[in-house]
Amino acid sequence: MKKLKFILATLVISSLLFTSCDTNDDSLNLDENQDSSINYNFGSTVSRDFIGQIVDENNDPIQNATVFIGNNSSQTDSNGIFIIKNASVKSNFAYITATKAGYLQGSRSVIPTSGENNVKIMMLSATVVGTVNSGTSGNVTLPNGTKVDFDGNFKKEDGSSYSGSVSVIMHHLDPEDSNVEAKMPGMLLASDTNGEAKVLETFGMINVELLGSSGEKLQLASAATIEMPIAIGQMASSPSTIPLWHFDDVKGYWVEEGSATKVGNKYVGSVSHFSWWNCDAQFPTVHLCLTVVDSNNNPLSNVQVELAPNNQTYPRTGTSDSNGEICGLIPSNQTITMNVLDNCGNVISTSQIGPFSSNTVLPNVIATSGMVSSTTVTGTLAQCNNSNVTDGYVLLNYGNQRFVSNVTNGSFSFNTLVCNANTTFTLEGYDYVSLQTSGVINYTFVTPVTNIGNLLTCNAVTEYITYQIDNEPVDYFIGNISASSSPNGLNVSLQGATGTSSFYFYGSIFATGSYTTANFLIENSEVIIQNGVTNNVICNVSQIGAIGGYIDITFSGTYEDNSNVTHTITGVIHVIRDN
Repeated sequence: MKKLKFILATLVISSLLFTSCDTNDDSLNLDENQDSSINYNFGSTVSRDFIGQIVDENNDPIQNATVFIGNNSSQTDSNGIFIIKNASVKSNFAYITATKAGYLQGSRSVIPTSGENNVKIMMLSATVVGTVNSGTSGNVTLPNGTKVDFDGNFKKEDGSSYSGSVSVIMHHLDPEDSNVEAKMPGMLLASDTNGEAKVLETFGMINVELLGSSGEKLQLASAATIEMPIAIGQMASSPSTIPLWHFDDVKGYWVEEGSATKVGNKYVGSVSHFSWWNCDAQFPTVHLCLTVVDSNNNPLSNVQVELAPNNQTYPRTGTSDSNGEICGLIPSNQTITMNVLDNCGNVISTSQIGPFSSNTVLPNVIATSGMVSSTTVTGTLAQCNNSNVTDGYVLLNYGNQRFVSNVTNGSFSFNTLVCNANTTFTLEGYDYVSLQTSGVINYTFVTPVTNIGNLLTCNAVTEYITYQIDNEPVDYFIGNISASSSPNGLNVSLQGATGTSSFYFYGSIFATGSYTTANFLIENSEVIIQNGVTNNVICNVSQIGAIGGYIDITFSGTYEDNSNVTHTITGVIHVIRDN
């Protein structure tokens, strides 16, 4: 079963902040390959945890991609998820690569934090966009005007000359692309011609791969001319001459080689080989770390922070790890605009920081209740027999974000910022041992804690009811559950459930939303919760599907039993509507 387990890397810090195809383990050994060729402090060897997702250009998951971190490797599952624990990396640099047939190699370089690092890589398709022939000049042009002129001289990987047709795979990355950080290789760490470490501001990137008539990899035998359009937003600030940088896919950073000249609305330059090429302004670097917390100083994970040096056009985004931490590279001696975003992409805080002349740890960034609501989503991922899942994960989808939590003896937890206009989210749990899933279940946030109780991974079970009273074992109900939505409201009932006689939920509920016991009641042999019984139990109806679809309800709160003893209760109803 372990062959199916994938590896997850960290979504920590994109280009500004931190931040082809076959790679062997030896090529990823930082100790051997990186310390001598660039004046950058990679740090000591440390052990770090990574979790992440590999997707295509449509943001759809890529299954069975092979992910490498150092000498560790694994494959992604059907959600494109990978998890790698205890990876041996440098304290100031971790290089993650992903490969799969039909795609260009994807990669990410990050400054790893001590928490669970979350990484997203968007792999680009290895689609042939044009063909040229050896012995004659030719060109390939993309719809946006990106162009490569070939002189007709090509060679094989062993250095021998090649004769025949040449298939060209080509991509251009626009700095205005909101996914540029997920698509680009590595991060914007670079080595200039003197070996000095720099952080870059990209004015556009191009990737070209050449294949012979038998599919063999080719390279230029002499040179080619590249032309890349300049983004409209950068036209005024674009210099007349700009350094060119190629990406070293062994070392995981950019290397200065040549320059490009501004001709009209394009940069034009000559290159002697193909990989990724980048037109970039360069800046001296410093490390910046920050931690995002709530008003009670609790760390907030999965919070997006944008940093934009005031002389640059486009910000770059980082996401806080499980300890609320973000670390990365920024230009030294520059004032920077820092935006904190909620998970719907809204800016909730803006401030000016810097300039910084040395490595800096900022005071905690506090997301106050006046800025945004935050909640912790907790629960237990369990198997059908109610035993805890020991090897698996839970996906949370909310707003424009997807979060992943590894489970520890079944327990999982997410921190998230809740947008005022959107309080619904979904969870989906996966068990690696039994290869079962919970399916996608709808929920509604409750602040400050959303306790969803048990999330059952049962492929064979299409509907279930669970609840937990105080710290007692979770009760679960699997059987012939009846569920309906009618002019009288919602009705969910189960007769003769194992371990109890029955379970009933009735409600004068006709739409999704949050309700008190003025609108619903819950009854079984252990508990009665209804209007007139002292309680503050709330139910959240996230979905009322059509017949054959799902009705999803969560409930939580406190109530008094017949002896006036107060208890807590949390529960989930995930049932198929019968009528």
